[in-house]
Amino acid sequence: MKLAVLSCIHGNYEALNAVLSDIDQQNADRIFCLGDLVGYGPHPNAVVEMIRSLDIPTVQGCWDEDIVEGLNACECSYPSLLGEVRGKLAHEWTDKEIYPETREFLANLPITMRHDNLCFVHGSPYNQHEYLMPEVAAFTALERVISTGADVLFCGHTHIPYVRTLDSGSLNISLKSSDNKTQPLKEFRSPLKQIINAGSVGEPRHGRPNATYVIYDTDTQLTMLREVEYDYKKTCAAIVEKGLPKIFAWRLGQGLEYAERAEDPSHICER
Repeated sequence: MKLAVLSCIHGNYEALNAVLSDIDQQNADRIFCLGDLVGYGPHPNAVVEMIRSLDIPTVQGCWDEDIVEGLNACECSYPSLLGEVRGKLAHEWTDKEIYPETREFLANLPITMRHDNLCFVHGSPYNQHEYLMPEVAAFTALERVISTGADVLFCGHTHIPYVRTLDSGSLNISLKSSDNKTQPLKEFRSPLKQIINAGSVGEPRHGRPNATYVIYDTDTQLTMLREVEYDYKKTCAAIVEKGLPKIFAWRLGQGLEYAERAEDPSHICER
């Protein structure tokens, strides 16, 4: 079975349409969405309506959560302090723009989804705001996959697509009891696991404006990172016309964040 996995659309209706057309051409059997339907982009309601009308299984992203619950303005919500400032501006605009039915749809999205040995999340299994960057420590990455009970973990949030294979291996653990006596050594074995990041449909940060998503073949276990060209200038013009900060249009055209990275990409929000 061919699965298409997309993430981080961020109100970019032009990019979503282009990706859906490409998915049709790839003859995908099912589509899964990893959230962040809104935020930064000019067409949040249209994007949500498209996802809902096609009945695409979708998990709740950090932006979807924040529009429902209120902005989570802590440092770990964004990859940088500059990103946080921009995020506040986008949140205020989006919060005023979306329809009640859009907000209700976002509120009812699940945090995780399972399909056979696959798990789908936005940031990580623990939190929509956690960044599973490609360079995160191997032990941390492996633990995140194991915690789901799945073999393959699909995530987004970073806006940078990647496939990371975590080789099978063993881990020896020695614990101490309450009376400070060391317990017998325990060996934990883990088979091969994978983390697959779908990148971003609507706000890529891999150095090009092209939308990205993933095709995963459950029979061959092969992953194809797809990059789709579309008329991003049309979205850039809509960003400016609707009164969003012009920097959103500029960085969309460059395919880069243009902000400093977080010192600890594995940090989890604890609000």
